[in-house]
Amino acid sequence: MTRVDFHFNAPDTLGYACRLVRKAYRAGQRVVVFADDPARLASFDQALWSFSPLDFIPHVRAGDRLAARTPVVLASADTELPHHEVLVNLGARLPPPFFARFERLIEVVGAGDDDRAPARTRFRFYKDRGYPVQTHDLANA
Repeated sequence: MTRVDFHFNAPDTLGYACRLVRKAYRAGQRVVVFADDPARLASFDQALWSFSPLDFIPHVRAGDRLAARTPVVLASADTELPHHEVLVNLGARLPPPFFARFERLIEVVGAGDDDRAPARTRFRFYKDRGYPVQTHDLANA
């Protein structure tokens, strides 16, 4: 069953997600980053190129011919994905049902009410369906 982690109170959700993806990449894990808003995913794509001048995180969009060989895949729609280890959700809504194929789902939630309210709905959804959920308050980190 998919393990769900909520990382909340992120002051900069895209920057925090970049650091999470870098950590997973360095640990040899393959990651899919999902955002239901293509513009948000494009912003994350740009952030991966610029968040750290000393790091390169190989990444491509889902559907790219190199997706199966690339450790980080970016998706904004319910599509065929090449791997199912870690899913990072940057969207405001639940990810498509494919999230249940992943070993781990990480929800990145900002500190503002506009992020927190939909995150509470997602949290209840996962809990009500019996997914193991852990929380990580970034304000205390």
